[in-house]
Amino acid sequence: MNGTVVQISVSQGGIPKLAIPSAELTDQGIAGDSWRYPFHGGRRKAILLVTMEGIDELVSQGFPLFPGALGENLTTAGLDRRELRIGQRLVVGDAEIELVQLRTPCGTLDVYGAAIQASMFDAQAQARDPASPRWGLSGFYASVVRPGTIRAADRIALVEPFTRQAIGSEPCARPGR
Repeated sequence: MNGTVVQISVSQGGIPKLAIPSAELTDQGIAGDSWRYPFHGGRRKAILLVTMEGIDELVSQGFPLFPGALGENLTTAGLDRRELRIGQRLVVGDAEIELVQLRTPCGTLDVYGAAIQASMFDAQAQARDPASPRWGLSGFYASVVRPGTIRAADRIALVEPFTRQAIGSEPCARPGR
């Protein structure tokens, strides 16, 4: 699975995040990015990744979205949100990230429409079931495995295939770990 970086976005807290051409990705996230609330960000939720295809799905439902609107740091193209799984690692530019958590949307997003949370997240997604039709629409939090420079238009590549338990939502042991 490969994709590209459509946009890198930062803010001093809140949404939308605004585009920058390149960034240094540290273990705490993108240098210069901030969060309004302390439960966002940190090592475990250093990056929020949202697919452009997912944004387009929500736009087709009438939500006035654009890259950065959902508070994501990385807007991607070419990655199928339905195939992304917790535990997968992706190389982005010189950096490597690991998907660690499906994002639970909050009321802050209601500025784009009162029904947006329900349109991007359901009980199945909350149960971490990738069979949900809304799987990944809200985005994925990622930790930084290897810091580095990232740029708009950088290639994104899945680097660590691994096996899953029967429900497909939790990683099993990886070889060599």
